[in-house]
Amino acid sequence: MSDLEIRPTVPDDLPAIVAMLADDPLGAQRESPDDLAPYTAAYQRLAGDPNQHLVVAVRAGRVVGTLQLTVIPGLSRRGATRAVIESVRVHADERGSGLGTRFIEWAIKEARLLGCQLVQLTSDTSRTDAHRFYERLGFAATHLGFKLDL
Repeated sequence: MSDLEIRPTVPDDLPAIVAMLADDPLGAQRESPDDLAPYTAAYQRLAGDPNQHLVVAVRAGRVVGTLQLTVIPGLSRRGATRAVIESVRVHADERGSGLGTRFIEWAIKEARLLGCQLVQLTSDTSRTDAHRFYERLGFAATHLGFKLDL
């Protein structure tokens, strides 16, 4: 996979990212690839926050994956800083290629470099394949998550 580059997102990457976000049963219900305005505004907020790391994986000039790594300083765990991995997507053509593993390994390494003592993520309860993938990479389902739409 030496032909793969993981780099910070730039505005021109947004259409490819949003298309990947929308390319599954859950994303198809909540994403709007035809209206990039809210994604552009969100990107600008992320780009201005040093604790947000929105990256893409690029192969042969084409965006084939994305993830967001958020660094959260905290008091618990003796003042531990944690990283949250969010919005992991791999283009349909790349699934099964090892890109997902490489991406998560990159995020873990980056979290260490940023001084984090813990990496966490959530995954929708319906994504059973993703759960097996994360468990294979050493993640444990130790907590129950809750959400409240506002």
